[in-house]
Amino acid sequence: MYQRLRDYITARVPTDDHTLDAICAHFTPLKTKRNQLLLQYGETCQQYYFVNKGCIRLFTLNKDGVETSRFFAFEGGFGTALPSFIEHAPATEYMQTIEKSELLQISRTDFYQLVDTVPAFGFIYRQILELGFITAQKRIYGFQGFDALEKVQWVIQYQPDFLLRVSNKMAASYLGLTPSTLSRVKARL
Repeated sequence: MYQRLRDYITARVPTDDHTLDAICAHFTPLKTKRNQLLLQYGETCQQYYFVNKGCIRLFTLNKDGVETSRFFAFEGGFGTALPSFIEHAPATEYMQTIEKSELLQISRTDFYQLVDTVPAFGFIYRQILELGFITAQKRIYGFQGFDALEKVQWVIQYQPDFLLRVSNKMAASYLGLTPSTLSRVKARL
């Protein structure tokens, strides 16, 4: 259950078995159903998740009830409602598993204790933040000038499994397109 997490860490920073065991001891397994909410709008996020199997999605709802997908975490990745988690404030988004999933969860308290006391984990956290920032910047600034085809090509380049794993509706909301436009673009590829 912990091997994927161990592999994730050791691929990024040299870590001995004792340190890996200490990190893994703070994570607990969680199995979820398809479309299970991990966080409701307005709740304060208390958990960080590592995806062993499945997918986590972060999304918002506008006043008309239209969903906009903001982030997806697939196998071998971390996911949480980061602003709520960091600021310890009510979330302005929802977090759910869109597939039957197997996660490893760590509490906010344990997470920051590891960041503060285990240099390897602090390094991992910094990498998660940096990669998230870079991906968000590429998506935001790239999408501003992209037409529909360029948006789909971008997601194929940077997140190759994305369109295979996520529904057209969710993918379209992430890309800022309508589902019908996304379908037409995919048919052209």
